[in-house]
Amino acid sequence: MSFPIHEPYKWDESFCVFYSQLDEEHKGLFDGIFACAANRGDKGKFDDLCKKVSDHFTTEEGMLDANNYENTASHKEAHKEFLTKLNGLSVPLDDGAVDYAKNWLVQHIKGIDFKYKGKLG
Repeated sequence: MSFPIHEPYKWDESFCVFYSQLDEEHKGLFDGIFACAANRGDKGKFDDLCKKVSDHFTTEEGMLDANNYENTASHKEAHKEFLTKLNGLSVPLDDGAVDYAKNWLVQHIKGIDFKYKGKLG
């Protein structure tokens, strides 16, 4: 199943996983991707996005581990693949890179993160 990418590219309530820290971090990821899309040649904004992504994955994976979530291994693998792709990009970002990041985040939250709703302490 594929979920639509809305413009402007912003977090909204339809992305809520109902864990306040994760929702706030997801908002930050949307903001980071939006900033990179608007400033494709700004390495500082790109580096900030990479840090936000890495920090968020650490937080989320810690919560998955702490709650013995059944899909932790595949979830971590999806994170690893995205981070590898993200770290392989260079500034200025092209349309393909921006579209990939936008699409990945939307599909990941609604298609994968939503599976842990109500299952983390």
